[in-house]
Amino acid sequence: MKLIVPLLIIVTALIVACAAAQAPSTPPRVETGVDPEVWATVPAGEFLFGPHNHPVKIDYAYEIMVTDVTNAQYARYLNRALADGRVKLANHQVVGAYPGDKFTGRRHEKQILAGDYLHVPIGDKDLRLVYDEKTFTVKPGYENHPVVAITWFGAKAYCEYNGGWLPTEAEWEKAARSSDGRAYPWGNTIALNQANFYSSRDPFEKGLGAQGGTTPVGFYNGKMYDGYQTLDAPSPYGLYDMAGNVWQWTGDIYEGMHYRYMRGGSKGVYGYNLRVWSRNSAEPDYYGPSTGFRCARQSK
Repeated sequence: MKLIVPLLIIVTALIVACAAAQAPSTPPRVETGVDPEVWATVPAGEFLFGPHNHPVKIDYAYEIMVTDVTNAQYARYLNRALADGRVKLANHQVVGAYPGDKFTGRRHEKQILAGDYLHVPIGDKDLRLVYDEKTFTVKPGYENHPVVAITWFGAKAYCEYNGGWLPTEAEWEKAARSSDGRAYPWGNTIALNQANFYSSRDPFEKGLGAQGGTTPVGFYNGKMYDGYQTLDAPSPYGLYDMAGNVWQWTGDIYEGMHYRYMRGGSKGVYGYNLRVWSRNSAEPDYYGPSTGFRCARQSK
């Protein structure tokens, strides 16, 4: 597996191993009041895309999840998908079928053939899901945190199983910023208590260092939690955590390139890396402690 990241992210990622070793077994249970089962509608139309704000038009309306997929949601999916044969266990890992990518033979391009690919690395130290040889459950306290340590294959399979798809980069960015060219989902500046990023001093950094842990989905909604006051930070369409907390897989498959792209920044990068056009990339079988996803679907 190979992850391509800016030098900044590589440096901060070195903290992961130490942070994971210090991670509390049970984080404080925080109810944000933001429902991960809710979807928001993004209307058809033009918006400004990328750091240079060039116009892009999406000709259809679509819906997108208000939060990242949570550990509780992914555990429920795994139990159902295993039962009906959509995924399977192999060498104590969750794997699933993938039809393969078109291969052009370009320099550095890796061929991805049809076959079974890793979805979930059972037992990985960063995974918040536990398998007892019968059922997947969530480590206590992490039920409403974003699921992490899921590959692109595993994210794609979840969305499709639930009648949707991984949003494209354009779909994701429009949902994050709407049409006014803003740099962040909430505007053009960023405050420490507006998102979960490197050294943002949120309560989930305690004992873990500046990179900290994930925050519950919808945490930055204007509420005060045990003396910590957050700012309300949704996107124009009411989506939370479109900046920070975890990188989000997107669904584009670019010809001549086997890498997949992520958006949104994470708890492990500085605030300026949370701007809506920031990108990260990895091979589709990559998984890590700061990578999650959300799904899109047809507008009803």
